[in-house]
Amino acid sequence: MVKTSYMRLKGSQQFRQRLLLSTLSATPVIIEDIRPDDSWPGLRSHEISFLRLLEKITDDCVVEINETGTKLKYKPGVLMGGKHLMHDCGLSRSIGYFLEPLIVLGLFGKKPLMIRLKGITNDSKDPSVDTFRSTTFHMLKRFGVPSEGLNLKIESRGCPPQGGGEVVLSVPIIQNSLSAVTWIDEGMVKRIRGVTFSTRVSSQFEHSMRHAARGIFNRLLPDVNIETDHKSGPDAGSSPGYGISLVAETTSGCFISADTAVSYSRREDTDDIQDEEQEELTPPVDVGEQIASVLLGEVEQGGVVDSTHQGLLFLLCALCPQDVSKVRVGKLSPYAIETLRHIRDFLGIKFVIMPDPTTETVILERFMLVHWITWWSHITATLQ
Repeated sequence: MVKTSYMRLKGSQQFRQRLLLSTLSATPVIIEDIRPDDSWPGLRSHEISFLRLLEKITDDCVVEINETGTKLKYKPGVLMGGKHLMHDCGLSRSIGYFLEPLIVLGLFGKKPLMIRLKGITNDSKDPSVDTFRSTTFHMLKRFGVPSEGLNLKIESRGCPPQGGGEVVLSVPIIQNSLSAVTWIDEGMVKRIRGVTFSTRVSSQFEHSMRHAARGIFNRLLPDVNIETDHKSGPDAGSSPGYGISLVAETTSGCFISADTAVSYSRREDTDDIQDEEQEELTPPVDVGEQIASVLLGEVEQGGVVDSTHQGLLFLLCALCPQDVSKVRVGKLSPYAIETLRHIRDFLGIKFVIMPDPTTETVILERFMLVHWITWWSHITATLQ
């Protein structure tokens, strides 16, 4: 009997990414020292929920957690996919926390994936479900993911702290492989699209956010259209909240996004025990102006994707065949840098990172195996 060889890791950082790459590369892992010194040591509820989600979409995966939750042994199974699946994401993180790895894993399953996810659809921590529909799916299509079968239906919205949202995600499988891309032209912004939402509050909140955001964008370009999505009754979840998701589309087909949501805090988000009525929420006018400014900042920093999507972009490039992919991004986010390190460790794939001082952007190029040794010292120096 062949003894299983495990990659040993430490700490709680990049938990999703480690398990995602472990599953894709069929690399068993042992993660130790998971918050050993915290008041509540070990895995958090959303991390355990993510492990349970992996068990639902794979066959024969093995998960072992010690009594304190500070050590995890994970042996990935075969990616199966499947239809009519259901998963409760809980209330400590939103559905967006689960969507990014779930979409990538779904592409490589044996069957197309269709799963109903319950929980929080919009919060200030994770990308909203609207951003996945308006931006992430367009990026996937760049890599050859078929639009047929790729869908995210929002059946109800849910905000913290009680959630109550529900979405249905459909992901097709890749018949051959992802397509390598050369994607370095950001283009110029030609239009702004977006959507506001509100649950269990007045629909006037949406009009205020919409009007405030348009007031900033209309000084720069005329083609601005922000829709509203007011929910009431069972479709409004269990907690009041409101927010906005915006996307800038460029002349070269890039989609740059920004989103936010306002709601009462989860209990674990604050040190002070306080009633919902005592919290002061950001006025909707300020929300609209702030997120419009955030989107303009994302556009200004350059690149073919916004900072939230950098990590996913690099992962898709790494999962292409041994063809050259070349992409341009703005300043590398901490999450994107960690993604490059984990791609190197799990997949053995490295990128050349070339700063472009004229535009203050960065060009990354994935090379075939013959180039890796030549460029490895340059990559290592850049990542440190």
